[in-house]
Parts: sequence; C-alpha cells; structure tokens
Amino acid sequence: EVQMEPIMFDALKDPRKGRQRCKNQGREMLPSAHLPIRATMDYVKSKPIAKANTMIHWDEAQGHLKKMRYHDGRLLVDEPGLYSVYAKTCFRYYDLGPETEPGGAPEHAIATPQAVDVSNAQLIQYISHEKHTSLPSKSVVLMKTGSTMHWNNSQYNMYCAQQGRGVMLQQGDGLFVNVSNAWMLDPEPEGTYFGAIKIGN
Repeated sequence: EVQMEPIMFDALKDPRKGRQRCKNQGREMLPSAHLPIRATMDYVKSKPIAKANTMIHWDEAQGHLKKMRYHDGRLLVDEPGLYSVYAKTCFRYYDLGPETEPGGAPEHAIATPQAVDVSNAQLIQYISHEKHTSLPSKSVVLMKTGSTMHWNNSQYNMYCAQQGRGVMLQQGDGLFVNVSNAWMLDPEPEGTYFGAIKIGN
C-alpha cells in the first residue's frame, strides 16, 4: 500500500521556512561580543591627569562572547572577516557638596570630596584597532567622537557618546576603547558598553 499523505505533506511544505531556519542557524553561529563596563574599576585614579586617555575595561562575566575572546580591555578576533564594531560611553558628574540633602543625589552620581571644575569638560571616545598581523603590532584609531561640555558644577550632568562602523579584521587583531576623563564614566551597564559582530567575509 502506498501512503501518499506524508509525501504530499512534505511537498506542500513552504520551502522558505527551511531556508529561514538555515539563515537563523547561520546567524547564531556568527562571531559576536557585547560587554558592559566593569563597574569595579577605579577610574577615579585618572582624575589628576584628566586630559590623558584611559582604556576602559569590560565585564566579561556579565557580557556575551561567541567565537571571540577578551583580554585586558581588548576584544580579540578568532575568525577573520567584516565586523560591525560599536561602543557607547556615558559620563556623569554631580558635586556631592555639604549642602546636598540626604537622598537628593542621583543614583550612581560621582562623589567628589571637593568641587571640580567641569565647566569646560572634554568628553571624547576613541575606538582603536590593534593589528597583530603586522610586526611590530600597532594600533590605529578607527573612530572618534565626543564633545566639550560646559557643565554647571552645582547640577547633575550627563553626556553619552556612541559610534559604530564596519571594519575588516584578521585573526589575532584586537579592538579597544579609550576615553578622556574616565573618572566620570557611568558605571551602569546600560550606559557604557562595547561590542562587535561579524557581518561578512
């Protein structure tokens, strides 16, 4: 006896669904990373040299890494190709002076023992590409964004810088983020993060 029903059922299946499943499986296997800021880092130490740039370190345990690695502030590439690289950094400042009422300061505000002049604060973000395929290894700035903020010392202030672009990366290459005035970095993972995803060969 010939059973036609399963054959007809297979023939009537939408072939697009199978292709979509293949696409989704392929997308799930793409190298990718998304890392929030490591809030335990003491960036306040950079305050005396506020004009210097500081490399941000990221929380590998709370982030996402697939076919990529993280070491000492750097995302490391295992699979060559075209990657979409992005970063967002938020800066906050609030002078917690003696006149501040209990509970009046915003959550995660920057506590300072004395007022700091932030009336001309340069808040710049750099994303750099470290080429380990060339000897000696060297780094180049891929992106730069930011602004000079004329903040009021007696008020709560916040500024965010965000940028992204595509870049060809080779196995062993590294990516990292530097900022000015790192002591004002927002420790919230929703405000400061860094990532990359492979989008092509």
